[in-house]
Amino acid sequence: MRIAIIAYDGISPFMLSVPLAVFGEPFLATDNEVFVCAEKRRVAATGGIAIETGHALDAARQADVVILPGWRDVTEPVSKAIVEELRAAHPRNAMTIGLCLGAFGLAEAGLLDGRRATTHWARVDAFAARYPSIRVDPKAIFVDEGQVLTSAGIAAGLDCCLHVLARLSGVAMANRVSRHLVVAPQRAADQPQLIERPAPASSAEHRVAQILEQLWAEPGGSPALDMLAARAGMSRRSLTRHIQARTGGNLGGWLRRARIARAQDALLQDARGLDQIAALSGFADAQSLRKAFRGELGMTPIQWLNRQRLG
Repeated sequence: MRIAIIAYDGISPFMLSVPLAVFGEPFLATDNEVFVCAEKRRVAATGGIAIETGHALDAARQADVVILPGWRDVTEPVSKAIVEELRAAHPRNAMTIGLCLGAFGLAEAGLLDGRRATTHWARVDAFAARYPSIRVDPKAIFVDEGQVLTSAGIAAGLDCCLHVLARLSGVAMANRVSRHLVVAPQRAADQPQLIERPAPASSAEHRVAQILEQLWAEPGGSPALDMLAARAGMSRRSLTRHIQARTGGNLGGWLRRARIARAQDALLQDARGLDQIAALSGFADAQSLRKAFRGELGMTPIQWLNRQRLG
């Protein structure tokens, strides 16, 4: 899989590093080829940094995935050359991804017409006003429309890229990368953008993070909240508040998503039989598995698996 990341003058080095960190780390055991391309070989990033790119912009035409990580200013039109590269990706069934304000580039290319999309919460009104044919979702941290994806701000770009990595290489690989990057396991796409998230600096936050990591690794159990609160050394109410702040929801919903992620990984690894997959991922039976998929993803496990094919 060839993954092209488009750079431009005024790009945020952090925004550029998001897809590079997820797809381009040398420890990844995949056949993905990741490269940065731009209209010119030397681009000026923010903070006075100059970046030498190894590929011309038209190299994106050889890519299976084309990513536009942000854009420098919503009041300035996205470069016509970049828009043309994004537009050219569609007929060959390449996946296109607009991270944060990169959604404006996909919209300008006409790739989002009639589709759901999102962008940074501070710019969703301008986005919706400029492109009325797009069904703008101001709350989602990223939106997967199959061949085209958009995300909210920089941190949401990590979630979006981890989601794409799970599509390309499996959920286990996405979880491995998230642990390597020391970020929480992938958040659900429809999690609200604006959640008050205290930094996990306190010992209590670290204990809660450890508990969630353990549950993510083994999502099959049904731990009592009181037992987990005792393990964390806090009250049930305090634990509930910490989980809400960290995950955007309650423990039951988070566990359900963890089990779905385990089931997705088993599906991608060609595990046989929904009953077996249900048992491996912590569901009571295949019926419970199907119900969770429909409730969380709006589709059956088999429909989800079929959708993972590019294009």
